[in-house]
Amino acid sequence: MGIDVIGVDADDTLWHSEGHFVVTQERYVELLDPWVERDTAAAALLEAERRNLRLFGYGVKGFTLSMIETAIELTDGEIDGARIHQIVQFGKEMLDHPVELLDGVAETLHRLHGDFRLALVTKGDLFHQESKVAASGLADVFGSVDVVAEKDAATYRRLLDTIDVPAERFCMVGNSMRSDIAPVVEIGGCGIHVPYHVTWELEHVEPLGDHPRIARVDSIVAVPEAVRSLTGS
Repeated sequence: MGIDVIGVDADDTLWHSEGHFVVTQERYVELLDPWVERDTAAAALLEAERRNLRLFGYGVKGFTLSMIETAIELTDGEIDGARIHQIVQFGKEMLDHPVELLDGVAETLHRLHGDFRLALVTKGDLFHQESKVAASGLADVFGSVDVVAEKDAATYRRLLDTIDVPAERFCMVGNSMRSDIAPVVEIGGCGIHVPYHVTWELEHVEPLGDHPRIARVDSIVAVPEAVRSLTGS
């Protein structure tokens, strides 16, 4: 197997993201303490996110709208304008949070950039993701940047057609087995799983087990060696 293009996920692969959602959710369920227990609020919010994905997509803006909707539902409309405004502020703070690269990301990407074409493939709000890419200082290493509505086999096929690379010469690096690894392997590519310490519940998937086109590493700094192991070079 030879690899020409390496796709790279963004959130929780290059920079911290899910941790900000966790902290915001903790603040949110605390805000609803007068009406509902925190576990109940968290479960209701997750269900709202699941239900709203087809309308809002992924990202902070959809999360904020789901928080507002859930708050109104759980309080039977009693929640006041001041608290709704606070929820909006939660979302704004997340959108304005500085980009924090994970350890070893910049060095590893520049190392890979010398040998492969790199393509950034991420889900989320277009404006927010493009802003994070610009703020990261990493834009120059990527030959293409694609912000997509969903990461499934059909999406990856379209992307690979666009960048003119066959699936068997494409490798995806990311923290999500569901979004970054499984669909790429399904279409004939390979994947390198770099787990993050916390995973959004809607990204969980059954383990794929051992697979000749999947490598698992503890840190992104191990990706170049994982690429060599997958290609037998």
